[in-house]
Amino acid sequence: MKEEIRALLEEALPLADFDSDCLFAELDSLGVTTILMALSERYDITLDRKDATPRNLKNLDSLTAMVERKLREGAGS
Repeated sequence: MKEEIRALLEEALPLADFDSDCLFAELDSLGVTTILMALSERYDITLDRKDATPRNLKNLDSLTAMVERKLREGAGS
């Protein structure tokens, strides 16, 4: 899933460094919104501003963990 997310986000934000350990610091509000929208649409999950935290957007691993968590939460409802 991690590589799928990388490919999706690299297409949406080609200038972002998804290998960075401080991805959140590199993003402006449009970049954050783009990531949340792309992941929401691709995985049919609900992401909103409360998900846009430095912890969730720290790096590709934390983004993947957030998506996996949201998928588990959705499966439980």
